[in-house]
Amino acid sequence: MANSPDALNSEPRIKLIIGLGNPGKTYRDTRHNIGFMVLDEVAQRFGTSFTLEKRWKAEVAKITGGWLLKPLTFMNDSGTAVSHLSRFHKIGPSEMTVVYDDIDLPLGRLRLRAAGSAGGHNGMRSIIRHLGTDAFPRLKLGIAGEQGRPGGERMVGHVLGKFSSDEMPVVKSIIDRGADAVESLLRDGLEAAMNLFNRKEDA
Repeated sequence: MANSPDALNSEPRIKLIIGLGNPGKTYRDTRHNIGFMVLDEVAQRFGTSFTLEKRWKAEVAKITGGWLLKPLTFMNDSGTAVSHLSRFHKIGPSEMTVVYDDIDLPLGRLRLRAAGSAGGHNGMRSIIRHLGTDAFPRLKLGIAGEQGRPGGERMVGHVLGKFSSDEMPVVKSIIDRGADAVESLLRDGLEAAMNLFNRKEDA
């Protein structure tokens, strides 16, 4: 009997997309919440909406073949919601992707990676701690300004600040491209999405 396409492809299928941010009106549309913004766009494209799941301390949306998750624990404890939902649905680290802001990437750039450290990001640090591994895919969205990574005390003000009106066209573009990357991940898998979107970035 011939092998099925799924049997020939050993790459785990992505079943859970996690967007990072802080809950509440105070943090809405801030740089640190761009992960939330991308997931809102993905949900709209799938014709679904988020519902509050108090047991997981998160907003969750069901999509074909998987889930979208926005932790509501504040950034520093994002891993709590991720670990709760992933255990309940038996989703392993290699079957999830985290979408979040990266202060080391210029605004408008994105990078898909199969694994890696937290890189100083508190939300990622929490998820790595709760999962016990950093071997899970992630989509990083650049939020650095024209001067690059801000130093010292300016860091907090930058990541928790809102985008300027001049930046909004670039922000809209990166949200759209981030959602495109998520759709590719869900449809084609990590390797194909990395080949497509990382190559675009390097062109």
